[in-house]
Amino acid sequence: MAFERKVVMLKGDTPGSTTEFNYYRIGPADAPEKVHLQAALHADEQPGTMVLHHLLPMLRQADEQGLLRARFTVMPMVNPLGMANLSFRHHIGRYDPNSGINHNRRWPDLFAAIRSQLAGRLSEDERFNVNLIRKTVAQWIDGQQPRTAAEQLRLLVLREAHDAEFVFDLHCDNDSLLHIFTSPELMPELQDLADWMGAAATLTAADSGGGSFDEVLPQLYRKVALANPGKPVPMASATATLEYRGQADTFDYFGADDARRLYGFLCGRNLIDAAPGSKPGPATEASPFEATEIVRVDRPGLVAYRVELGERVRKGQPIADLVALDGPEAFMARTPILAGTDGFVLSRVLGKYVPRGTGIAKIVGTVPLPGRKGYLLED
Repeated sequence: MAFERKVVMLKGDTPGSTTEFNYYRIGPADAPEKVHLQAALHADEQPGTMVLHHLLPMLRQADEQGLLRARFTVMPMVNPLGMANLSFRHHIGRYDPNSGINHNRRWPDLFAAIRSQLAGRLSEDERFNVNLIRKTVAQWIDGQQPRTAAEQLRLLVLREAHDAEFVFDLHCDNDSLLHIFTSPELMPELQDLADWMGAAATLTAADSGGGSFDEVLPQLYRKVALANPGKPVPMASATATLEYRGQADTFDYFGADDARRLYGFLCGRNLIDAAPGSKPGPATEASPFEATEIVRVDRPGLVAYRVELGERVRKGQPIADLVALDGPEAFMARTPILAGTDGFVLSRVLGKYVPRGTGIAKIVGTVPLPGRKGYLLED
């Protein structure tokens, strides 16, 4: 049994600056499986931190009672660097203000990093191959010389997550219903997670184009399998982004219930030797992310929504109006914004003043859209 708080001091990029990074390792060190949980990679997204705040005491109690059947790494605030990004009393937690890089983009391509080290070494034994891949990734991580605090942080996170059977990255949208992003190979395997969460949607993509954290390990195993036909290489890490509603939804009552549901999932997978409780009803089945429309505005204005979250809409239906803020009909004209597909409204924006090009809503459909190729993300 173990419930250990780890503290790592990240050396800063400017004189005299360091950042304290706190996280937890929980459970028996010799457990056969590992679970990695993290939140607030986008540092201005706190609902996931609240979920893990409520989950940690539950894991500690389970550990004290000898009920944990897996090792757990829990990082409730996985991006402490981003917590310092304040400007004029506004938290800019999504991007590194120095580089402009989204904290959840451009994560390393581990296959490219270890491809040559794996060449000719895979066997006919699936377990051997997974262990070899993980060992090689760990050696690559240990051999890196981080140049910045951000690189220190990313390598630390990868070191803890790379050998986990379950990796869940807790995020939130701007204003939305619960949903999940994951790889197509992991569905319907993770349907029970969607059920426990009560997810309104599970959106799948093999490569959404941005190098997001949740795609690092699936891309690794997928690429190793493609490069080694005939060798057994499973999708050894069930990895997903869990979107816990919107940024304003950091409340105890949500966090406590979401933690209970996540605990139920872990019990149902025998990662915790406890009764999972009453499982919620089935959630919606997965759909390809290419079938979700990101509705964008072609001019600046003030958004006035006509639809609520979860509302079903038809292609061509007005979902909002855009109030003109300039031009001959400034503050008078309203331009309807139309849905480009049949589906339901998954998300909206909280800030109603929008510059041109802003994505103001996501509509989840079932049929891939012709224009949804390549880079599928909003930013």
